[in-house]
Amino acid sequence: MQHRRLGTSPIVVSDICMGTMTFGSQADEATSLRILDMSYDAGINFYDTAEGYPVPPDVKWVGRTEEIVGKWLKTKPRDAIILATKVSGPSHIWFKSPKRNGMTALDRHNITRAVEDSLKKLGTDYIDLYQTHWPDHDTAYEETMETLDELVRAGKVRILGCSNETSWGLMKSIEASKAVGAARYQTIQNNFSLNNRRFEDELAQVCRKEGVSLIPYSPIGGGVLACKYSGGAKPEGARFSKYLEMGGRQASMARRFVNEKSIASAERFAAIAREHGLDPVTFAVAWSKQHDFVASTIVGVTTEEQCAPIFAAADLVLPDQAMKAVNAVSREIMYPMG
Repeated sequence: MQHRRLGTSPIVVSDICMGTMTFGSQADEATSLRILDMSYDAGINFYDTAEGYPVPPDVKWVGRTEEIVGKWLKTKPRDAIILATKVSGPSHIWFKSPKRNGMTALDRHNITRAVEDSLKKLGTDYIDLYQTHWPDHDTAYEETMETLDELVRAGKVRILGCSNETSWGLMKSIEASKAVGAARYQTIQNNFSLNNRRFEDELAQVCRKEGVSLIPYSPIGGGVLACKYSGGAKPEGARFSKYLEMGGRQASMARRFVNEKSIASAERFAAIAREHGLDPVTFAVAWSKQHDFVASTIVGVTTEEQCAPIFAAADLVLPDQAMKAVNAVSREIMYPMG
């Protein structure tokens, strides 16, 4: 397992991060704990969760994921784990946090309440990476960054990150931190995969110039790059199979991931993977890691069996021929996720 620095911070993490957003919903506690142990044994030291997990968001189980991660954390040396969690930002099109009855502005009141609740559920006195889950472009960035800086100074948080942020928002936050003398974001957690390369359009350049690391999520395109939705399939128990049945926000999100273009491109990428003797999942994770602006790729599983092809991407470097073949498909089927 390779290791990389988060932004310009002192924290170094494995270049694969285990995400936990289905722990407590699609994956029960026993399965989740086994997956976490398998990840640790594979050399992964970086784990990502959020106060609003598990998904789909629901008040009946919100916070359960942090509780499961906290229970597991007690079985490991705390210093051996780089733990990331998130404070819910305001509701957006696809995601509405059940926390605080959906009143989740990134102001001092909400951030302070959120971090105390997460520390309690996780059973720890500090969080390595604390992230804003969705941006809040209506609350002054100065207030958000000053409040987050207070958490760093208090020793409750080591470094800061954002997620689902825009180029404007990332630069605005960096400038706000400079203006008030506060700690800045070291990471950004956005969607990035073979099927969604929009990060490369603008945000990659911001990361390079400002020393911010991307920790991408959904490198397997929500399972689409594993080709499990090919041919109109709706596999039982799969996240987007459920979302398509739910309607509303979740169905809209699912249709972005699962559509004619995304399935077509996934099949092309899978063919490239097989030409190189690789599982499509292994190929997709390795491709995500192989970018200079990426520190660690966040993966997610709901069963133990799904771990093996992901772990196989550790130390794997795709040859130039494979990368060129990927780029050719991306030029032919542009922006399959819109």
